[in-house]
Amino acid sequence: MSIAKADYIEGLAKGLAVLEAFDTERQRLNATLAAQRTGITRAAARRHLLTLAELGYLETDGSHYWLSARVLRFAGSYMATSRLPRTLQPTLNRLAAQTQAAFSAVVLDGGEGVIVARSAGNAEPVRALAYGLHLGARLPAHATSTGRVLLASLPKVEFTAWLKGRDLPRITPQTEVNPKAFKALIEQVRQDDWCLARDAHELGIHALAVPLRDMQGRTLAALNVVGTAEQFSDAAVQRKWLPLLLDAARELRPLL
Repeated sequence: MSIAKADYIEGLAKGLAVLEAFDTERQRLNATLAAQRTGITRAAARRHLLTLAELGYLETDGSHYWLSARVLRFAGSYMATSRLPRTLQPTLNRLAAQTQAAFSAVVLDGGEGVIVARSAGNAEPVRALAYGLHLGARLPAHATSTGRVLLASLPKVEFTAWLKGRDLPRITPQTEVNPKAFKALIEQVRQDDWCLARDAHELGIHALAVPLRDMQGRTLAALNVVGTAEQFSDAAVQRKWLPLLLDAARELRPLL
């Protein structure tokens, strides 16, 4: 969707950019760092930081700023009102109870996948799973099974535009960062219609994902299960995990 320039509120866009500048790498920002991360002037960054702190979305010690719990209102409202997480959660709960493994549903947001529903069993391997696998977590699309499935669901023209000039950070030695090789990897995922990522996001962690489509064939999210190398041998993937995910995707399709 594109809007007329007169309808675009630049100040709002800058304020949201300042909020998005905070992440796990930069949990505390001052005006100079906020300006560098958003591309606005230091003076503008300072005013936005002060305003956001006044509104309660940031806390400050007078020099640096950090997110307050108030920002969770946005996530809470999404989880409470969005149909997708509420539709998916019961199925994820059932799968986790059935297998004692960890399952997530993820949507694509730019270069990242965002977990919108999640459920984990109590098996020992679950307690050793990758960091950051919590509701609302943002994970690099190029290094995760769900991200790769969602990228493969894009029209080829859109995927080419997504990849063009994009830096693919190397997170582990197994992360594919060569654009040409990554494009071939996504083409294979597109043909298979599922993705198994081994050690690409965190060493020792393997994940299998399939697309979740509605009745019109649109991919709305990706469903994955996460575990260890022992759990995800080639034989186990084909015999157990892939049929389990595909069955769940078929069951969910009329509901999406």
